[in-house]
Amino acid sequence: MLNSLIIRNYRSLKELKINSLGKVNLITGKNNTGKSTILEAIALYAGKGDLSIIYQFLSERGENFKQSDTNKNPTESNIKSLSSLFTNRLVGFEGENIISIGAVEDTLFGAQTSLENSVCLRFVKYYDEIQRDNQGIVTTRKRTILDNTNEKQNPIFKFGFETRMGESSYILSLDEDRPYRYGFRIIPSSSNETFQFIRTRNIDREINGRLFDNIALTEKEQFVIDALKIIEISTERIAFIEENSRERTAVIKLSSVQSILPLKSMGDGINRILTIILALVNCDNGFLLIDEFENGLHHSVQKQLWKVIFSLSEKLNIQIFATTHSEDCILGFENILNSPNNSLEGKLIRLDNINGIIKQVEYNANELKIATDQNIETR
Repeated sequence: MLNSLIIRNYRSLKELKINSLGKVNLITGKNNTGKSTILEAIALYAGKGDLSIIYQFLSERGENFKQSDTNKNPTESNIKSLSSLFTNRLVGFEGENIISIGAVEDTLFGAQTSLENSVCLRFVKYYDEIQRDNQGIVTTRKRTILDNTNEKQNPIFKFGFETRMGESSYILSLDEDRPYRYGFRIIPSSSNETFQFIRTRNIDREINGRLFDNIALTEKEQFVIDALKIIEISTERIAFIEENSRERTAVIKLSSVQSILPLKSMGDGINRILTIILALVNCDNGFLLIDEFENGLHHSVQKQLWKVIFSLSEKLNIQIFATTHSEDCILGFENILNSPNNSLEGKLIRLDNINGIIKQVEYNANELKIATDQNIETR
């Protein structure tokens, strides 16, 4: 769990420091203040710098630039794509240009990223260090980063992109036409920190069927059914059936109807809840990231959904981060956060763009209650 967060040089966030986080966190702010960017940064942190996650984000934003008839240089295309991750799209090789995402560590020099448990991304110059045995057979091949001390002694170098988590690192060569086809985790996938990222329009994700298979015939299946009852009280069962070799679709059995119904026919709200809860019950001991929580949800169901999310967050040990533009979403969040039965800490974080710099205002449970009671704008 992240108790605090500091992000440097990632997209619009030159330096954003959030001093404390709760188990359930709601992020607000005007358009283009970096709400979705924070979710991406946390996904990179939770994914331990997985390159496939990086290239997925680039593709979703239309930033995965490929070779064309006018530009056939793969290195240029790859640098152009990956530079999209950096504030002002700067391509630099100095320490101040490194993207770092992690917890806040107070030092004599002020707040710093805890390097031992942070993800760092940067462009590097490197050379291939090759060792051979007596027969000339390659025994080891190592990519060695050039810095100011050894760059002059090694005029021949390549461009790379380093992902680092603590002492573990990987250098991606940028001279290939499609380096992103090799997803690479610098930390083994057996790590117990997992995450699910629900994008703005992910009401009916392709992976929902697989997520349901993971929890079918367990107590988590009942968690899903109970959540769907927020909208349709007569929900009895759900399943995923194969429409064709590449697509599975959700169907629902209602106690009030004899036939099986396609869930898509019941509107965006129940499908959005299914997507959120399936993601939630599949990231034990990890992170759930929800972009624009309120999408597809009527204001009358948002408080009930927050109640389910708080409950499952505690039961499954999951840290939640969600964004919103909705006052109803904030009110529902505050109501559950300050309810007598809630034992979890929660925070509301509002982002403001002040002269091009993104700043945050943090509200704990008591401060949020005061703000909502007095109709203070927190969006």
